[in-house]
Amino acid sequence: MSTDPETTETASHPGEPADEAGTGTGGDGTARTSDDTGAAEEPDPGSGAEGSGGPEETESTTGSGAADGGTADAGDGEDTAAQRSEAEAELAAQRLERDRIERRKAEKKGPIEAGTKLSGQAADLLAAVRAVESGAKPVASAFSEPAPAPRRAASEPARRPQPAAPPATAAAPAVQTVAAVGAVLTEGGAPQTLAPQAAAALGDGADARLRADPWLLLRVPGVRPEQADGFARALLGAECRPDDERRARAVTLWLLEQAAVAGHTALEAPALEVALAQRTVPDPEEAVRSTVAEGEALVFQDALETQPPSGDESDEDGEDGEDRPVRVLIGLERYALAEESLADGLARLVNSAPTEDGSAQGWEGAARSARGSAAELIRAVAGHGLVLHTGGEASRAEAAALLREARGLGVRAWAATHTPAGRELFAALLAGHGAADAPGERTDTALATVAGLLSGTEGPGRDADGALDLDLLIVLDAPQLDVETAALLIESLPDGARLVLSGDPGVLWSAGPGRVFADLLAARMCPQIASRTPDPGPLGELVSSIGVGELPQVDAPGKEVVIVPVRDAGEAVHRTVQLVADSVPRAIGVPTDETQVITPGHGGAAGTRALNAALKERLNPGPGRFGGFDPGDRIVYSPVPGRTLPGRVVTADAEGLHLECAGAAVVVPREQVEQSVRHGWALTAHQAVGQRWPAVVVVLPGDAGGALSRPWVYTAFGRAVRHLSVVHGVEQALPRAVAEITAKPRTTRLPALLRPQVPTTEG
Repeated sequence: MSTDPETTETASHPGEPADEAGTGTGGDGTARTSDDTGAAEEPDPGSGAEGSGGPEETESTTGSGAADGGTADAGDGEDTAAQRSEAEAELAAQRLERDRIERRKAEKKGPIEAGTKLSGQAADLLAAVRAVESGAKPVASAFSEPAPAPRRAASEPARRPQPAAPPATAAAPAVQTVAAVGAVLTEGGAPQTLAPQAAAALGDGADARLRADPWLLLRVPGVRPEQADGFARALLGAECRPDDERRARAVTLWLLEQAAVAGHTALEAPALEVALAQRTVPDPEEAVRSTVAEGEALVFQDALETQPPSGDESDEDGEDGEDRPVRVLIGLERYALAEESLADGLARLVNSAPTEDGSAQGWEGAARSARGSAAELIRAVAGHGLVLHTGGEASRAEAAALLREARGLGVRAWAATHTPAGRELFAALLAGHGAADAPGERTDTALATVAGLLSGTEGPGRDADGALDLDLLIVLDAPQLDVETAALLIESLPDGARLVLSGDPGVLWSAGPGRVFADLLAARMCPQIASRTPDPGPLGELVSSIGVGELPQVDAPGKEVVIVPVRDAGEAVHRTVQLVADSVPRAIGVPTDETQVITPGHGGAAGTRALNAALKERLNPGPGRFGGFDPGDRIVYSPVPGRTLPGRVVTADAEGLHLECAGAAVVVPREQVEQSVRHGWALTAHQAVGQRWPAVVVVLPGDAGGALSRPWVYTAFGRAVRHLSVVHGVEQALPRAVAEITAKPRTTRLPALLRPQVPTTEG
């Protein structure tokens, strides 16, 4: 059977491939890491899931990373002191914002909100935290002290931003430190290649710290407990025991970090203890206590909302419901601070009156000039500091109308997207609607990426108080905001500013921890405007149906949707290369460079690694002498975990690998190539979020069934503008995933933190 879109059966039901499709290898329905298979983008350490993967953007790339280009050593890094990369500027800006958040937290009176009265283990854990906060190291008796009174709900916080300091380049570990750590690693049988990362993670005296506590090796990204155990046995000999307190704390922290990779901002105490038991920690409860006692993790309790029985108004548990049930959560400080700061910032926006920018008559006139849900969006923004806007790709036109009308009223309005590609798409949308407004200014210049806005490389800049110099910010791709990025963004808004979070709730959630947009939608704390603009054509019909759990057969007379059945992963790779290199350009008219392949994971016989290797061999063969790359290779660059920039390799020299990403020149140092650059003909759905291509080939090999979910399929299929080919080998796993498998739950604290600060609305 031909797989050419010219001859393949079109308008097929994606869940019903033709009879030629074999059974493949079959999905076992379990979560696998992206290192080992093509499945499981979000492992769940809270349930003891294996894997250091998680959202694929954080996974290191393959290859040696030696971008030598046949030149001398790249040790002349001092000549780059005058230039800072975008990634460095972003990280520096984030550090400054976190410092400011921590200062604000330190100024608050009272302990972290504790919910309500506790007893048993919850009280023990909370007492341990209180002892740590007071500066006294807890002893056994500390765990039996009564829990302190709960914190009052915070009123609207006073906010006085500080001027942003110039970004500072993070210092690399000293050569001597790296060498000393390398010696300890060699002694313990660990690869010396981990030395730079271990030195950076452990700081000054890293070698001595590692020798005293070998399980600190778990703080190096990618290291697993069994590897750290082997390292500890080599260093400690007979002193290495499973019940070692150092091991218990290290594994506890590792599980919390893995939970963050899977999207959780904290873990419920019982789930964490189960995961510790699965990691052969003899006393999980004591491991959690010890970790909390050392100040390496925090414990929280959130009151659970309960409804009294119908007709029963009595409160048998005491006045004010002090004995309401609570859940005990264990989390890392960085996410706790971010989530609390985010809740405070959101409360500030909701509880404060927006700045009087543009008259009420002006806003109403702008609303009358718009149509449908765009008019509703403009009216909501006129009177509220925070507005949520939901819809598919077509709903971006409503955000564009808001930006255009606001600028026309003289409002300092900006829009921010998740990716540079998304920014360009939005700019094209604005241009197509005649986007000119304020005299002498174009609306399409009021666009930035979220990362560029925070780092200061894009956007309006900051005012004298360090806040963003704007009145209205429209954030597209809002589901991609993780809790730390969202906190930094909202902390950067001036008092009285308006914020619109706009996005499609059906797509995959953020690569980083949290589910900010979903939590806000569930909290119903501000107006929510749902777009009524449908996505057009057969592709729009298909994607919209997937969003409500259906996988219909669509009429695609222009070959907008083509199903390509395959029997196994090898055939899936072959058909994919054929589609990208020949069939789609010839039959659909979309060039190879404008066709994107999307597959569930990095590993496996039809993951991104295998597909990229096959596509490179066909489209840009070469020796790969620049750390596996050649000039002209299509790549994706991740300057920081969770961000993916598409681009191409230009060349390589002593400075590193030279890339062109979104029209900008980027130089990746040799030692960072392996961790931050990978080939980009094939991506995962998480990497593709926020971008669209004229043609998309979605590859579903037989072993990918366990990785599929409705959000994954919705996201992958929705990246196509003109044409979608589905290389189909999962049989009924596809319609089953669309109908039954929704987003994997994430444990967050944001709803509980918002509840006492912001009243629930009906809008």
